[in-house]
Amino acid sequence: MHASRFPGNLVTHAQPAPVHDMSAVWNMAARLRFCHVPVRLTQAVSPFEYASTIGGGRAHARSASYRTEICCTAIATDAQPKESPNLHQAHAPPKLGGAEIRERFLKFYEQHQHVRLPSSSLIPDDPTVLLTIAGMLQFKAIFMGQAQRKHSRATTTQKCIRTNDLENVGVTARHHSFFEMLGNFSFGDYFKPDAISMAWELSTKVFQLPPERIWVSVYEQDDEAYALWRDQVKVPESRIIRMGAADNFWAAGATGPCGGCSELYYDFFPEQGTAGADLEDDSRFIEYYNLVFMENNRDADGNLTPLARKNIDTGLGLERMAQILQKVPNNYETDLILPIVTRAAQLADLHYESASAADKTYLKVIGDHVRACVYLISDGVFPSNGHLLGIKGTFLSAVAQVAIDLSEGCDPAVKKNAPRILKELQLEEERFSSTLGTGQKLLTDILQQAAAKQSNGANGSKPSVSGRDAFVLYDTYGFPLEITQELASAQGVTVDLEGFTQEMQIQKQRSKDASKQVDMTASDSLREQLRQIRATQFQGYEDVQGVGAVVAILQHGQMVPSAHEGDEVDIILDQTPFYAESGGQVGDQGFLRAVATAESSSAASTSSSACEALVSDVQKMAGDFFAHRARVTAGEVTVGQQMSASVDEGLRRRARGHHTATHLLQAALKTVLGDHITQQGSLVTTQRLRFDFNLPRGMSGEEVREVEELVNSWIQQDHSLATHVVPLQEAKDKGAVFMAGEQYGDEVRVIDIPGVSMELCGGTHVTRTGQIGAFKILSEGGIASGVRRVEAVAGPAAVDHMNTLDSIVRAIGQQLKAKNEELPGRVTGLMKELQAAQKQISDLRTEVAQAQLPLLITKAETLPSGARLLAAQVDGMDAKSLQEAASQMQASLGDPAAVFLIASPDSQKVSMAAAFSPLVVSQGLQAGKFVGSVAKICGGGGGGRPNLAQAGGKDASKMSEALQTAKQQLQEKL
Repeated sequence: MHASRFPGNLVTHAQPAPVHDMSAVWNMAARLRFCHVPVRLTQAVSPFEYASTIGGGRAHARSASYRTEICCTAIATDAQPKESPNLHQAHAPPKLGGAEIRERFLKFYEQHQHVRLPSSSLIPDDPTVLLTIAGMLQFKAIFMGQAQRKHSRATTTQKCIRTNDLENVGVTARHHSFFEMLGNFSFGDYFKPDAISMAWELSTKVFQLPPERIWVSVYEQDDEAYALWRDQVKVPESRIIRMGAADNFWAAGATGPCGGCSELYYDFFPEQGTAGADLEDDSRFIEYYNLVFMENNRDADGNLTPLARKNIDTGLGLERMAQILQKVPNNYETDLILPIVTRAAQLADLHYESASAADKTYLKVIGDHVRACVYLISDGVFPSNGHLLGIKGTFLSAVAQVAIDLSEGCDPAVKKNAPRILKELQLEEERFSSTLGTGQKLLTDILQQAAAKQSNGANGSKPSVSGRDAFVLYDTYGFPLEITQELASAQGVTVDLEGFTQEMQIQKQRSKDASKQVDMTASDSLREQLRQIRATQFQGYEDVQGVGAVVAILQHGQMVPSAHEGDEVDIILDQTPFYAESGGQVGDQGFLRAVATAESSSAASTSSSACEALVSDVQKMAGDFFAHRARVTAGEVTVGQQMSASVDEGLRRRARGHHTATHLLQAALKTVLGDHITQQGSLVTTQRLRFDFNLPRGMSGEEVREVEELVNSWIQQDHSLATHVVPLQEAKDKGAVFMAGEQYGDEVRVIDIPGVSMELCGGTHVTRTGQIGAFKILSEGGIASGVRRVEAVAGPAAVDHMNTLDSIVRAIGQQLKAKNEELPGRVTGLMKELQAAQKQISDLRTEVAQAQLPLLITKAETLPSGARLLAAQVDGMDAKSLQEAASQMQASLGDPAAVFLIASPDSQKVSMAAAFSPLVVSQGLQAGKFVGSVAKICGGGGGGRPNLAQAGGKDASKMSEALQTAKQQLQEKL
């Protein structure tokens, strides 16, 4: 919807923005004995090879692999955070607060002709990454040559999230999941000499770091940077360290822009001298500033060629500079995080200063993760569940309020979104309780089974919880390993730690395998060719007819000079009335036809002059080029040819109506549900519209009706629409709605329905709301936790929908010989009759099946081991009755005994059940795993407890195979 871009001014998504979902698992017990990471993301995070991941750990230039999700992190009770040495030495820099550090950095670069830009959202306008992980991400398209620069110099403070090395959060002095990256950027303007000079001036003059405490690293082959530090800045060669590509070389991917890095380190112990110094010694050095010199282009063969326009990309970690200037042993004790940690300690009835090392670790983790969660929720990442134990009352909201109070300098929107953030966090605590309760029951069952195994004298070994079970409790139900260990130990049961570690490694590998390396420079050669031609000018706001010249034809991703009848190609025009898909609105359809010219009258040009192409879609390519996806239906299309472009006016009219209706829908949702409602995604087609928004509950029927009636009332009032192109800040000042995470240009297009709605939008719209005609909501439901979706139709699509419903109602009335108003009662009566008949049939089937049980028991076989086994097919028994029968027969057969039953209640679906006695379970057989694996034969699955489980399948024709497999496996294992 308003995510649509004003062509030429906004960076675009090719598809509607994805809905982001997070699932938070936060656990504490008895004075913060354990803590979990508060965010899990459901989409894969691609690796992004960026040097300045300065927020946590060393800011290596190597490719960082960002895991698929932020996994739960259990902190070992004996983990000790690494503390920096005594900082109170001579020549130490002045103490500055985090807010002042941020402002001094930004002002310094403003004084050097940099434009201060706001932080972009944590939800980037970039399909290759899930979260904003670096300060340069909002400028990536410029660095990659995919977008035009609006400024030659920029400076920002960027909120970032990084999810690798989570096990180090709270343990080391500098690792974070959330951090602020201060940066200065040059887009083809200054390069190494000025970047190095300004970085040194900032460090030694603005922040007054003693020069003798600053060390510098350079890429081992970058003699120019080495010489600049030595000769221009006068850093002694003993404090300039050459490092390899793994540490000091940045690359956008396998191909594309790349270059060496230069990193600045602060030395806590300069008196130790330079001989043998190791910059990776975290107890002595802290890297605080990273300068990336983007100067080469790497081709597919690995060859480097100089870039025509060299760029600078830097990152200074705010938390790290705060640690240096505030003279504290770690980032967590700076004024950026310590107030949050202190509030958590108060709620746990602790004093941070006197807390044990373990408790300090837990408090740091909470300070970091609550901070991250506050910003994520503010930017539209919504929770699915979470809970805390051990602290009475509202814990998360109380701690989060401190993080909100500290947020203004980084992101002013956080305070504005405070009510929604606190509400979501409160729901987090409530929703996880049911999951945690299920986990507690499962742990109780597991401990009982382990004790039963011991009582049966299995090998005389001590009862143990398997590593797999401990990991399921940890990963699915939120139980940290040490809690499982404590509860198990209380019952004399051990935990298989080696097995748990193996399961954890398997999960990590699975996450790693799920991530795909980003090739940000795919089709570089094509982009270079496109730069040689003029970008497409969109003329379709006023007209659906136009004439444009063919500037490029693409077939299978390659430029071709012409296309012939039957070819499917992308045709790029210099100007077009066709709308290209963006902001959720689909691209136009229509025709391209050759324009007859004097030259086209010759026989040689007959095929060209008679050419025609059917356009099925229009997509934006490389930002500014409109690719008309077309099939040539007649003649030949050639580059340079003049084409008449005709949009299907009927389809455009439908899309316009749906787009304006989407604006009205959002306004109605805000009116009925509250102004906190924000868009999470949208889709506008010719057939219907879809709108996703944040809401932690379902809408009531009355709310749905109220929204629908409000939209229709605005349509009937026939409001006029006004379109304005204004500076972005002016639009925001006027209250225009915009979507978090979008990259907008200096000027934006505003769609204003006075008194109703005002949004930034680049899509097509009606001129008056009365042109929409009618609006009907089709459905409202959840698509992710905290995210709802409304689907609706408007205009002709609404009429089509009503006609379809009318036909269905008429047909049903004729079948039931009832009037329309009588149908609800008649259908209710028939449903009751059907349910009664189905119950009677089910009862009869159960009676028949129960009668078979005595006979079935006689068919049980006694295996050489002495175990009793019954594997049989039972006709006409439903799943519940089948499981009860299996349990009864296992009890009748004694111990050891195993029963497997399979049935098909309706000749299509398959039900199966397994019941194992305690001795069978003690031998390592688990009914849940067993029946689940057998069910796969019938195209299904299932599970349950180790002693009793059920499963289902979709293919009844495989029942005999499943029964035979189950019987054979049990014979072998028993």
